[in-house]
Amino acid sequence: MSRLAYFDTAAGASGDMILGALVDLGLPIEALRAEMAKIGLGGYRLETKTVQRCGMRATKVDVVVGHTHDHHHDHHHDHGHDHADAHGRHLGEIVTMIEGSGLDAEVKQRSIALFQRLGEAEAAVHGTTVEKIHFHEVGAVDSIVDIVGSVWGLRWLGVQRFVASPMNVGGGTVKIAHGVYPVPPPATARLLESVPVFGEGSLERCTPTGALLVTGHAAEYGPVPAMRLTNVGYGAGTRDTADRPNVLRILVGESTESSLSADRVLVLEAEIDDASPQLLGGLLESLFTLGVKDAYLTPVQMKKSRPGVLVTVLAAPSQREAVEELLFRETTTLGIRRQEWDRTTLEREIVRVTTAYGPVGVKVGTRGGRVYNAQPEFEDCRRAAQAAGVPIKEVIAAAIVAYRGSR
Repeated sequence: MSRLAYFDTAAGASGDMILGALVDLGLPIEALRAEMAKIGLGGYRLETKTVQRCGMRATKVDVVVGHTHDHHHDHHHDHGHDHADAHGRHLGEIVTMIEGSGLDAEVKQRSIALFQRLGEAEAAVHGTTVEKIHFHEVGAVDSIVDIVGSVWGLRWLGVQRFVASPMNVGGGTVKIAHGVYPVPPPATARLLESVPVFGEGSLERCTPTGALLVTGHAAEYGPVPAMRLTNVGYGAGTRDTADRPNVLRILVGESTESSLSADRVLVLEAEIDDASPQLLGGLLESLFTLGVKDAYLTPVQMKKSRPGVLVTVLAAPSQREAVEELLFRETTTLGIRRQEWDRTTLEREIVRVTTAYGPVGVKVGTRGGRVYNAQPEFEDCRRAAQAAGVPIKEVIAAAIVAYRGSR
C-alpha cells in the first residue's frame, strides 16, 4: 500500500496553517527550527502553541519577526511583512539564499521551483518579467520560512501521493501591497488555475502561500480517497471564526485503492531544429529546477532533412502553465503538444541507512510488499564521497550493503 496525505481545505489554506498541521502530526518543532536555521535568515523565531478554533483543538505555528505588527486578516502573515523586509526581495535573492543553504537537495529544488512558479504568476499579473518581480509579501522572512519549512515538513511525512479537496478561497476583499483587491487576489487566482475552487465566507480563506504549497504538491482534487487513516493534523489560522473551525486538516494514511500506485502525468513535447545545443542543455537544468518529473532530448529528423531535437517533459498536470511558459521563453518553439497519460508506478519510500561514510537515503520500490528495486540516492552518495575523499561508487556500494544488511 502507498502512503498518502490529503489536504482538507474546507476552511482555506495558508502557509502557517500547513506548518501547524504538520507539527500537529508530530513534526518535531526543534527539528524544524534546526532545518530553517540552515537558510541563514535571522531576526525571527518559530513559536508553536495549542489553540481552540470554534471549539476544536488545533496547533498554531507563528514565525515571529522583530517589531512585527498585528496584521488584521485571516491567516496572519501572508500579506504582511516585517520592518526589515519592508522592501521585499527579488526572486534571484531568494534563489541564491536557498541554493547556498545547507538544506537537502530535494528540498532546495522544490522550494526554488515554487518560488519560480510564484514569480511567473506575479509577472503574468503585472505584465512584466520574472526578473523584475519584487516580492513585497512572499519575499518577507515569515513567508520564506512558511514555504521552505512546509516543503521540508511535507517531505518529512514520507508520503508518495498528495490529494486535496476543492479550495475555499473565501470572499470579500483583501488589502495587499498594491491596494485593495477582491478575493482571491490576482496572484492567488493565477496559482489556482485548473484547480476546483469555491467561495464561502466574507474573509480571504486561501492566501498566495497556501495556494502555492497545496497546488505545488497535490496532483489530484476531490473527496477523501479510499485509505486506512493513520493520523490527522489540525493547523490553525489566526482568527477564531464563528461559522466554522478556522483550521486546515491534513489526513495521512495508507491507500486501499490498489496494491499499485496510479496517477496522471502530463506529457509535453516540442520539436526544435533552430536552437543551439547550449540552450537545450540549459533547458533541461531549468526544467528540473522547476520540479518536473522527468525531461529528455531525443534526436529526430525533421522536414527538409534537417536534424532536430524532440523535447519531452513529464510533469504533474498542475504544472502545465509553468512548463509551457518556460519552453516558450527558453526555446525557439512556436507550439507545444500536450496530453495526459495514466501511469502505474511502484510504491516508493526513502529508507535511511548508516554507512562508514555517513547516512545515505535508499529509494525502495515495492509492489504488494515485495521489493523490486533499491537504489541509493545519488546526491547523498556524492556529498558523502566528497566529504570522505573517496569515489562515489564506493559510497553507493556501501549503501547497498547497508540496506541489504538492514532487511
